[in-house]
Amino acid sequence: MLYAAGFLGSGIVLLALTYLMSGSQVTSAAPEQPPADRPARPGLAAAEQRIRDLEGQLSDAHGQQDHQLVVGSLIALVVMVGLSLLLGRVLAGRVLRPLRLITAATRRISAQNLHQRLAVTGPVDEVKELADTVDGLLERLEASFVAQRRFVGNASHELRTPLATMRASLDVAVAKPHPAAGTVALAGRLRTELDRVDHLLDGFLVLARAQHGTLTDRTPVPLGELAREALTARAADIAAKTLTVDDAVRADAWTPGSPALLSRMVENVVDNAIVHNQQRGWIRISTEHDETEARLVVESGGSVLDQSQVDRLTQPFERLAADRTGSEAGSGLGLSIVAAIVAAHGGRLALLARPEGGLRVTAVLPPAAGGGGVTP
Repeated sequence: MLYAAGFLGSGIVLLALTYLMSGSQVTSAAPEQPPADRPARPGLAAAEQRIRDLEGQLSDAHGQQDHQLVVGSLIALVVMVGLSLLLGRVLAGRVLRPLRLITAATRRISAQNLHQRLAVTGPVDEVKELADTVDGLLERLEASFVAQRRFVGNASHELRTPLATMRASLDVAVAKPHPAAGTVALAGRLRTELDRVDHLLDGFLVLARAQHGTLTDRTPVPLGELAREALTARAADIAAKTLTVDDAVRADAWTPGSPALLSRMVENVVDNAIVHNQQRGWIRISTEHDETEARLVVESGGSVLDQSQVDRLTQPFERLAADRTGSEAGSGLGLSIVAAIVAAHGGRLALLARPEGGLRVTAVLPPAAGGGGVTP
């Protein structure tokens, strides 16, 4: 609209100047009156009348010309309105096209492909400076993400050595002849805490790998089989809480991805449903598959939860109230690992607090081509 207004204003000024400069005034000389003592000549009077008639005709011609000029200017102004809108749209689109390209490219760049750059070519103008600034920001973000992942991975690996040494020392102390009862009890408590720390470090490693987004072992994976394996592995815990399991797993739910990461994802979802459940509660697990997506749905009963708090469970170490955290068994990384694995596979995770109480976890993943484990 600004471009159109500029063009239209220029057209109006141009037409106004043309109209003002084209105007002319017709001047006529007053006929000379003969002296009173000299008689008028008939021929001269006729000539003067002829001149007055011609001046009248010329004045009428100028009036018609001015009228035609006004009408023509109005028509030209109407045409200029349409041309101004058209030219304004074309020029605005051409000027904004590089910005649209920059916006689209920036939207495609995420934490998994921060190595990509806009790399806009052309003259050094405002658009080029903006693109170079965005590229610099992406470079700094990439360096920050890489440093964070490297720190998590290195720290987790380095901490395993002292943990193994501490565990070996405990085993040696307990293996001595006639160990003190206090030593045995202390060793048991320390071994439990060491196992929890080891489990936490393992979670860090899985989280770092999932967030890195490099899946070199991508193959079709059956979600239903992973779900049944997870239920079988936790059968003792399910029996301890007397939980009722509703198994609606389908055999045709397949998704392409890393078998190790997807197995960890399913295990964490099932573990979350068991640990944060109530005695004599229930679990419903199902898998679905169609042409557009493969889904894993795990529901569990329990108390009524706040959706605003549930939405934060995908962040590391985010927990709900103490009666549901299972702080003695959980590390606070379970659902954050699930979210990272789902995102690394191009899917999405939805956590829904059920109105009747409990939690519904839905992992939506891309389907394997052809389904049923048919390799693409």
